Amino acid sequence: MDCTPIFQEVSKASISLNRLSNQEIADVLMHVAKAAEEQCDFILSENAEDLKKMASTDPKYDRLKLTEKRIGELTSDIRNVAGLPSPLGKIWDETIRPNGLNIKKVTVPFGVIGIIYEARPNVTFDVFSLCIKSGNACILKGGSDAIHSNTAIVKVIHEVLVQFGINKNILALLPAGRSETEQLLKAHGFVDLLIPRGSQELIQFVRENASIPVIETGAGICHTYFDESGDVEKGRLIIHNAKTRRVSVCNALDCLLVHESRLNDLWYLVDLCSQSEVELFADDKARQALQGKYPANLIHAASPDSYGTEFLSYKMAIKTVSSINEAIAHIAKYSSKHSEAIISEKKEEIQLFQKMVDAATVYANTSTAFTDGSQFGLGAEIGISTQKLHARGPMALAELTSYKWIIEGNGQIRP
Repeated sequence: MDCTPIFQEVSKASISLNRLSNQEIADVLMHVAKAAEEQCDFILSENAEDLKKMASTDPKYDRLKLTEKRIGELTSDIRNVAGLPSPLGKIWDETIRPNGLNIKKVTVPFGVIGIIYEARPNVTFDVFSLCIKSGNACILKGGSDAIHSNTAIVKVIHEVLVQFGINKNILALLPAGRSETEQLLKAHGFVDLLIPRGSQELIQFVRENASIPVIETGAGICHTYFDESGDVEKGRLIIHNAKTRRVSVCNALDCLLVHESRLNDLWYLVDLCSQSEVELFADDKARQALQGKYPANLIHAASPDSYGTEFLSYKMAIKTVSSINEAIAHIAKYSSKHSEAIISEKKEEIQLFQKMVDAATVYANTSTAFTDGSQFGLGAEIGISTQKLHARGPMALAELTSYKWIIEGNGQIRP
């Protein structure tokens, strides 16, 4: 279908958001959270229709699945966003020039934000709450895998907007076809910023084909380095949490790097992972250290492809290194610049790791699972940026604003 009329309506509706007060926006979000809870059964029934079409063994199944508990977590995030200060109208800089001109740099919305995402219906709630709170309209392009779920969620949100007399076109969901994606990628004059959320393949496709500004998010090839001074009790819990808490998310651990002097502790570090039947793809030294101490059917020889892979499942690579410098070099070669961690009791090693590792989030003695806008106190997130222009790491309200210059004078003219 031709999406131009939708783009036009959203663009026009976005202007009306400038008239809403922060309190009015907070009231809308509180009612959206309440409506989502009241219509939980409806949302779950539509989600079940999507789940029927996907094998439960598919890594995307867990991301697609909604539960009453997950909807409760989503509505909690919406309420958190409602209570946050507005990111708009903040003065970043102000100066009075010698000629008397008062010049201010003030935060403003982007206008219209487009989101392309896969089987993640939670994104629909997150994006709407963050966009309206930051004064932005949004155009959603979800995948066909989640079309029933996304349509149901948008219906609930639209009902609240109509109830408040707000133009419902500040939120639009495009059909799930490829043509609609291609049109969104080239929506000049209608969409101010495009954010893809999903696999490396999706992000790469958007980056290579979009002709409007893009912020890359999502793909997480995450490492944890267990240093020669690492604490095994901290390490085993951190590794287990980072790998198994939710294997299908972008902050899940993909590769464990272990200092060769600690190979005798490797079995203990990954022992908890065996309870979740995590398959290990280990180099020769690591496999030898694990022999007889980890289920043999879950140990495989690492191949070159084992490193630099975002598994999104109960699989993890293991690499033995001889020094922290080798660990840093390995991460530099294979990282997607998302989340990297070190487990060490040496302050100097931690500081070196934090300084040398190029990633959006760098951890010491804790799990990469914390890379999340809500966990960072941002209320929710619209994605994890792995690039360096404009935003990096969890993107929330502040990252959904731009700025403009406001100049006030009293009759000055330029000579």
